[in-house]
Amino acid sequence: MSDEPRPAGTGRDAKASGGVIEVAGRQVRLTSPDKVYFPERGFTKYDVLSYYLSVGDGILRALRNRPTTLQRFPDGLGGEMFFQKRVPTRGVPPWLQRVEIKFPSMRTAEEVCPTDLAHVAWAVQLGTIVFHPWPVRAGAVDNPDELRLDLDPQPGTDFADAAQLAGEVRALLDEIGMVGYPKTSGGRGVHVYVRIRPEWSFVQVRRAAIALGRELARRRPDLATVSWWKEERGERVFIDFNQMARDRTIACAYSLRANARATVSTPVTWDELPDVEPNDFDLRTVPERFARIGDPHAGIDDRAYSIETLLEWAERDERNGEGDMPYPPEHPKMPGEPRRVQPSKARDRH
Repeated sequence: MSDEPRPAGTGRDAKASGGVIEVAGRQVRLTSPDKVYFPERGFTKYDVLSYYLSVGDGILRALRNRPTTLQRFPDGLGGEMFFQKRVPTRGVPPWLQRVEIKFPSMRTAEEVCPTDLAHVAWAVQLGTIVFHPWPVRAGAVDNPDELRLDLDPQPGTDFADAAQLAGEVRALLDEIGMVGYPKTSGGRGVHVYVRIRPEWSFVQVRRAAIALGRELARRRPDLATVSWWKEERGERVFIDFNQMARDRTIACAYSLRANARATVSTPVTWDELPDVEPNDFDLRTVPERFARIGDPHAGIDDRAYSIETLLEWAERDERNGEGDMPYPPEHPKMPGEPRRVQPSKARDRH
């Protein structure tokens, strides 16, 4: 993108204005715009900013009013990487919005809470490449408003298998009166998002995700699994229910991914999904696509759904001996959670 036309008021203009650009009516510093962030393709810090401004409505639809963890690469992909979960203590503009969140340990932190594109530009200035918003809004940080299904191909499977399983997700959601919105992960997987009413806890929404995953695995045991332990998954697509655990996040719609191609986690229509090639969606191609077709997730906020049916399935499963599943290792032991012991190791100990 370095040799392409650049939007007025951004990028190169920063050199002539002391490194300050205007975004969403706010002044944002942009230093070292020519620093290379994606060495294999030559994309620079400015190219990253230009990309995010070009998909502004889409990235804001995914980030607005959500506490957001920033995956930062201050020196590009070849340098140090870290996750910024707390707003820095110095050099923060007075207009930056933030919100207090609780980690699984119940410790708290203030995370950035984007309300406009200036927040995105500020994050890019810090070296942010990937945006990881929580599935909650600032007004109800303990109550998810987004049910996220992460379809993760295991060895021996690929994106086509994840896309096929996503079709099963769509059919199952349709049966219970819910609408999901698919996107590529930016890698081999598929994500499906469902807006829900912010009336349930993280524990309840995670149990709903487990119940939905179990139902899919019963219907398509050849294709889907909810087995937490890798040794039990086989050549199937794993439905990662723990993405709904507190403080677990997914790269959002229109976020760049930290790989050599600079791929994008890209919203697609259900009709497109079986035929798309994830590597075709990257920093260079998605802006043109966005300008041409708009955002396939544009209607995602039109309706929020109840998860009561999924919770009823969870209760049914528990009565049938299928209770909770293991939490991620960084979580404290949760009530009703089974032992976090790999099955083969448990057998060896026995």
